[in-house]
Amino acid sequence: MTRDDRIQWLESTLTESIVILDGGMGTMIQGAGLGESDYRGERFKDFPQDLKGNNDLLTLTQPELIASIHKAYVDAGASIVETNTFNANRPSMADYAMEDLVSELNREAAKLARSVADSYDRPVLVAGVLGPTNRTCSISPDVNDPGARNITFNQLVDTYTDATRALLEGGADLILVETIFDTLNAKAALFAIDEVARETGIQIRIMISGTITDASGRTLSGQTTEAFWFSVRHAKPLTIGLNCALGPKELRPFLSDLSRVADTFVSAHPNAGLPNQFGEYDLDAAEMSEIVAEYGQAGLVNPRNTSV
Repeated sequence: MTRDDRIQWLESTLTESIVILDGGMGTMIQGAGLGESDYRGERFKDFPQDLKGNNDLLTLTQPELIASIHKAYVDAGASIVETNTFNANRPSMADYAMEDLVSELNREAAKLARSVADSYDRPVLVAGVLGPTNRTCSISPDVNDPGARNITFNQLVDTYTDATRALLEGGADLILVETIFDTLNAKAALFAIDEVARETGIQIRIMISGTITDASGRTLSGQTTEAFWFSVRHAKPLTIGLNCALGPKELRPFLSDLSRVADTFVSAHPNAGLPNQFGEYDLDAAEMSEIVAEYGQAGLVNPRNTSV
């Protein structure tokens, strides 16, 4: 099955049924109980900086683990798997002095996910993930200097361009711009995707997912759900959605708002409730599935609203 065949299958299936996206990568890695030596592997055993917590690096040092996580989600019914590249960008990798690995991390993560996806006798797509980075392009990091910024739009475009190019080289079918807390960061990613599309001649199908950070129903940079949609609508994404931050009950009203205004397919992948004081999640699988199933019953996910 070619990339075009898989995308055609997805677009057709979205009009008929709900397509399952995989779940959290970080929580699955957390459950593996890895130590510093596991993150380092043989290649980085003498690296002069602590590497525990650099989950994206595990694509290179523990590929069997990452592949097993992809496989577990496909076995559970997922038809789209996300690459392990949430932090595979220069700002985030700078925390580990590994900025030079951005292209390699994205390329190898896509290859790994592609190999798992291709091992099934049904269509499984790979979504190349562009995470939000650990910087915000539209908010000052200094309360005493509102005009200050710790990253520029062009810097974000540069790293997103490198990542997008590498994800496609590795075999990604789609590009997922996710966990958007600052829409200007997302716009840099969307601009980069356009640049790579022009450079390669590939029509890149895009998924976009924002994150509502609290009960006010706004992103970290202050946009309402509706404003967020209209800010990225120009990219004509295949899907628009919300993920992370809030649990499924708390996310529902904002997902409803998005479903009401969006004129494309709608996605949702909430956290399993809100983290407790230990940073863990108390919501069990049965309760989580019951709440999320109601999203589909209420018509909040997948519908294409053509009235807007």
